[in-house]
Amino acid sequence: MVEHGDIRVVHRGGSKINFRKPVITNDSRFLLCASGVCVKVFSTSTEECIHDLHGHTDLVTGLLLKPSNHLQAYTCSVDGTIRLWDFTDGILIKTFVIGHPIYSIYASSRHGGVIFIIASKPGDKRTELFQLVAVHLPQSGDQLVEAQDLSAVLGDVSSNPANTAFGRAGEYIVSAKGQHLEVYFFRKQKSYRFALKENNKKGGKNTFTCVSCHPKDDCIATGHEDGKIRLWRNFDQKREYTYTTLHWHHSAVGSLSFTPEGTNLLSGGIESVLVQWRYNQESQRDFLPRLGAAITHVIVSPDGSLFCTSHSDNKITIIQSCVKVSAIIQGLVKGNSVRTGLMVDPRTKALVLNGKPGHLQFYSLQRDKLLYNLDIVQQEYIHESGLQQFEVVAAAFDSSGGWLATGEERQGDGAEPEINLKLWAFDEATQSFVLNTTISAPHDAQITDMCFCQATTSQTTVLVSTSRDGFFKAWQLAPPAHTDGDEGPSWSCEFVGSYHGLAPGCCRFSADGSLLAVAFQEVVTVWSPISWELLTTLSQPPKAIRDLCFGRLSCSKYLVGSTASDLLCCWNLLTCSLEWSTPMDVSLLLADPSSENMAAFSSQAGSTDLFVFKPSEPRPLFSQKAVCSGRVTHAVFAPREEMLESCEESSQWLNRSQLYFLTPHMDLLTFSTKAEEERMMASSRQLAIDDSVAMTPFYLLLGKHHQQQHESGDAWSAASAQRTALPQGSATIRELLQTPAHVLPSTTVLCSMFVQSLLISVTDSRDENKPIEEEMESEKEEDSDEETGSSTTRRERVVEVGQAATAEEVVTPVLTKAEARELRRLKKLDHSWMSGLLDP
Repeated sequence: MVEHGDIRVVHRGGSKINFRKPVITNDSRFLLCASGVCVKVFSTSTEECIHDLHGHTDLVTGLLLKPSNHLQAYTCSVDGTIRLWDFTDGILIKTFVIGHPIYSIYASSRHGGVIFIIASKPGDKRTELFQLVAVHLPQSGDQLVEAQDLSAVLGDVSSNPANTAFGRAGEYIVSAKGQHLEVYFFRKQKSYRFALKENNKKGGKNTFTCVSCHPKDDCIATGHEDGKIRLWRNFDQKREYTYTTLHWHHSAVGSLSFTPEGTNLLSGGIESVLVQWRYNQESQRDFLPRLGAAITHVIVSPDGSLFCTSHSDNKITIIQSCVKVSAIIQGLVKGNSVRTGLMVDPRTKALVLNGKPGHLQFYSLQRDKLLYNLDIVQQEYIHESGLQQFEVVAAAFDSSGGWLATGEERQGDGAEPEINLKLWAFDEATQSFVLNTTISAPHDAQITDMCFCQATTSQTTVLVSTSRDGFFKAWQLAPPAHTDGDEGPSWSCEFVGSYHGLAPGCCRFSADGSLLAVAFQEVVTVWSPISWELLTTLSQPPKAIRDLCFGRLSCSKYLVGSTASDLLCCWNLLTCSLEWSTPMDVSLLLADPSSENMAAFSSQAGSTDLFVFKPSEPRPLFSQKAVCSGRVTHAVFAPREEMLESCEESSQWLNRSQLYFLTPHMDLLTFSTKAEEERMMASSRQLAIDDSVAMTPFYLLLGKHHQQQHESGDAWSAASAQRTALPQGSATIRELLQTPAHVLPSTTVLCSMFVQSLLISVTDSRDENKPIEEEMESEKEEDSDEETGSSTTRRERVVEVGQAATAEEVVTPVLTKAEARELRRLKKLDHSWMSGLLDP
């Protein structure tokens, strides 16, 4: 986190959840996975994130359950620490300082109090070597402890965690690197080393890619680059070892894992197929195909009820043991490049960018979760290196989010590229985009940019696309020709423009839609979208123009652009002259659609600086050095649902919109104020679930309903709450349910207290309510008698009442229940009419 006064750079998601092998808890309810500098705890049933375990200051490189306590977990990081967590409550218990970067972590129930890590080997830094080290964790009550008892186990190991595994409940440990396999026996304190030839007879590579050990037998499964799986046996004798070969994968084996009982072996690779091999019956196999992307990790839950696969598209698939997909946890898809840039869907306020090949992903910025993928290419992707396939290279939304334009292309071998321009209409019925128009070969060369006219007052929808063929084209939406027919609106080319044979780059519409600016290398051309007339040109020093932005609101008369010659320029469109310019290596320039502000990311000395300014004055409103390392080329302003009320002048540019940007490592960062972060932390604590149950939308709906019911405070709710309350047992039950199970006393101690809390007190109000009910029934009977006619006169009633009153004054005997009920009834009668009879 980078802080600058009241504004700070915070992480908003996008970290890889497939970087390391995830862990499933013993009860198969939760899944833990490393995600950047934190660890995420997901529910395996609802796919929702339960906790974020924050504490490490650098990349988390490994995690595992504590062998002696299944409710706690160890994590390691490049920051040189091992941390112990209570993941059910999200509490950091202890931190062990190692002092060296840690790249993986292992543990076994046989080795109590010892953690095995892979750390860099001290020596020549030019050829970094790694070693397996045993760390004896000190028994101390302090929360921060320095671990000093370290001992090396294996000297030269791979830093890949998949190449090291424990075997037979910790009797030995296996490590593979290159073409060598090493087995270390703890009891003998001796290691055996086995080697394979670099290439086999058919030219395949024998390099080890992953290892896994059978939980009960002395058997080691190894995966190789040629797609083969070898089962090693008799490896406790170096000269008598044997192995059998299994082969189904056509490329490198990505991961291997045995089931807890050892009856099955799971494997996965680039084919995106999970293969289940029968142990000792390897000819029998089961397949789960079309998992979407290459498999990087295969995990089995401790009870064997769930399988789990991590994929190269930043996805985790949870599979039932019957080989059926039950849940998918999808993070921000990390592609090779973000050619479409970052966009915000006007309808869902979701972040839109390139997803898996041939798709656009819609990513929720608030929930850090993928909403859905939109298949643009609509062709099956073939996982084969060197094969040219369609890619989405450009995309744009109109102002209302009703139309989406996408450009896709496929490079041919020595031939012209195949290019398609597709227009998608939003369907209210399906709440998704539906393909409306496909334009084949809209340009003769690669599409460089496209944009919609964002003016809300425009009567027609216009799209402009630019290409390296030297032309830009304007596409206009035409209404259906026949209102009675089923044909919908269609798109057609309205205008084709060019300028002196130069290749156009970026294009932008003004806020009111009255101007269109198209950059032709170092020349900016300004056109009228109404008549498509060239209005003026704005020349530049040599080098092409990278970005263009029109001013908005009070700065609508300005046009700002950045050039490849490290220059930021601002033109006045009223005078068609240069207003100001400043030397700056601008990697990205963008405008806030909700205000006059603009943001410029500048690269300098291996990091990126941010400058926020208004075109009317060159003095920046806000600047911050080194917001991240590397060069920022993708960012977007996302409008806020609720406007902030910041009084600080340096942070007022965040009131209406929030700026998000992608780092070179594909981490999504944003700028936020300190008050906003504290408010988000408070809301997250308020939404925390006491019993560690996943926060589902159904739970949130019920929680909101109960809160509204509680705040209403009407008489009926208060009376109902008073009748149903358990004053003696509510505190006990709450304490019983909220306390972690592993720290509670035995059930025999809690049984009597729990049963007592459920009993209803003897002095209850039910006995008092019963006479009232009987009294009401008697009153009803008397009313019916009066309707049929009574012979008793009013004067007789007066005499009876007087006699009753006199008798009561003289002596007060013990009344029966019936007499007390009759007395209460008489007291409620209206006796005001008697005064009229008694007056002379």
